[in-house]
Amino acid sequence: MDRRIAGFGMDTITLAGPLEAKLAAMREAGFEQVMLSARDVVGHPGGVKAAVEAVRASGLRATGFQVLRDFEGLSGHLHGYKVDIAKGMLRMCAELGSRVLLACSSTSRHASQDPQDIARDLRKLATLAVPLGVRVAYEGLSWGRTINEYTTAWDVVSAADHPSLGLALDSFHIFAAGTPLDGIELLDPARVFLVQLSDFMWNETPTFEERITTARTFRVFPGEGVHSEALADLVLRLDALGYAGDYSFEVFNDDYQQLPLDMVAGRAHRSALWLAETVLRVPRPLPGWVRAARP
Repeated sequence: MDRRIAGFGMDTITLAGPLEAKLAAMREAGFEQVMLSARDVVGHPGGVKAAVEAVRASGLRATGFQVLRDFEGLSGHLHGYKVDIAKGMLRMCAELGSRVLLACSSTSRHASQDPQDIARDLRKLATLAVPLGVRVAYEGLSWGRTINEYTTAWDVVSAADHPSLGLALDSFHIFAAGTPLDGIELLDPARVFLVQLSDFMWNETPTFEERITTARTFRVFPGEGVHSEALADLVLRLDALGYAGDYSFEVFNDDYQQLPLDMVAGRAHRSALWLAETVLRVPRPLPGWVRAARP
């Protein structure tokens, strides 16, 4: 493990191959934690139980588990269906030792656009998570039907007012939507449960379609794209706010899926070092997890 990059982790969706190989590559690159994708868990040849055992054997801590989609704002049989799905996701999350389930804002045209309905359903989801010791991190997708910026996601999280419900920030969606970073100062750091970091290679994604394509095929690690200055600004603002939680690299990239795992994990390690040793090395006290990581 590389204590210099404590606080940063990778997402299994970034790497190709079986779950055990992905976990081994992350560990060998010096990471201590992993964001787990449901597809890697349920797609394991040995089933969920074998996937859980693989995660535990790796020695990596589960940053979180993703992703519950299109949960909020539904009614009738659609709502009942999604509640069942959510219960299954929450159980897997707990079995994996993860304390955070990522839920992203709805894209469904069948969902209500009333913020009160959205807040009500998120409160219900957080209540379902309580007996399992799981918290729900709600993320505003940049192509969400109603909630597509972190500022409006924060509004409904605040309205839901549940201690097990918080915010997930994703740098890709912030930059893709063009949301100003000034709103970071209005967040409660204790209610930011997860921060996901990635970049991309062009300045703008003006349409939902372009955002979806870029998000799912061509993200890059922090420091590799054209938004490095903004990404560094985001991390520094979160640091100044008092955020002391985890950072996970959520990098969907078709090219990386065709490269050796150690090569991709090495790129992630360089990105984490850039953030920990260059961006956060400023003439003021560093966050606790960075201070603890230093020899």
